[in-house]
Amino acid sequence: MSSKTITQKIPNTGISGVYEVMLGVQNAEYAIKYFADFGFEVTMKRSIRSEEAQKIYGVNSKLTSYRLQNGSIDSHGLLRILEWDEPLGNGIGYAPVETIGSRIAVMRTNDIFRLYDIYQTARDVGKKPWLPTEPIADDLFGLNTGDRDFFNRPVLVRENAVYGEFFNHIFFQRYGYSIPGYGTITPSSKLKTSEFTHHDFIIDATSMDQMSYLSTALGLIAEEDPAIDGDWLKGPKRVFQMEPGFSHWYQGFVSANNICGKLKFFIPNGNKPNKSSHQRIGEKGITLHSFYTPKLKMVHKLVKDHELKPSKIQQNEFDESSFIFTDTAGVSWQIIEKKEKPKNTPATELNFETQD
Repeated sequence: MSSKTITQKIPNTGISGVYEVMLGVQNAEYAIKYFADFGFEVTMKRSIRSEEAQKIYGVNSKLTSYRLQNGSIDSHGLLRILEWDEPLGNGIGYAPVETIGSRIAVMRTNDIFRLYDIYQTARDVGKKPWLPTEPIADDLFGLNTGDRDFFNRPVLVRENAVYGEFFNHIFFQRYGYSIPGYGTITPSSKLKTSEFTHHDFIIDATSMDQMSYLSTALGLIAEEDPAIDGDWLKGPKRVFQMEPGFSHWYQGFVSANNICGKLKFFIPNGNKPNKSSHQRIGEKGITLHSFYTPKLKMVHKLVKDHELKPSKIQQNEFDESSFIFTDTAGVSWQIIEKKEKPKNTPATELNFETQD
């Protein structure tokens, strides 16, 4: 599998990392309470009539939106809860791992085993369907050097996934290193978790070339050529519950303006359920993500030139100039215009700082 993104010219769009995960629900009360334990607080709320929601989102339903922020991080990793009075469907819901159309939001934690125990207990009592994977450690960045012993300690990241009915998580905890600007944990967070740091998409595509517009229209940087992850890699094997002989194509993208808010795309090699038709805007679950840019008209033209059929530029429910489009792999975006800089300055260089 090839990719055009590595060699094509990348426009200077000023695009952010992923700004918001946008989660469709029918009753926001539970979602707000749930994410409060992860450190998210409501910063904005707005209700609009079904006629306005139809113009903005193509969904004929009254909508109440809540924007939630984790601590002081306002440049990326936010959550927007879309409370539909009449959702179009139940979304993908609780489904087999790597179901095509699934979306997963990733956050850092200080206590991954505590989270695992919480979800495993919830699974055991059967109140809500959760599938937590057992945390597994790996040296993802090649930070270990020399012979490791008690004094030359391993530098690792431990991660796990939690697949649920209304939301899918991946959590990670660092050991022996830090990355400034990538996962900030507010002390008041009950579950010791950060903003969303990156985002996984299981897409309905035949080639990663379908995602090349992320570079040529939105201005994101492809981190590498598409590569195959498989059951021989202990991290992906555990997190994605890979059976023997299974693999997937993978490619990541990042903003030049923020090391956080990264995107990771996966195309399974093998038979997986395809529920992309339930990934549409207006259904329950993660159906949309947002970016912001100071050059909205430029990005709108680039998206239109790529024949991705953007909506017209109009005010969203928070009175922000924006537009929406869905790509050929079933991924939907809202692009928002923001001229002012965020209060917290995002990191633009990936720096690893080792610790004892």
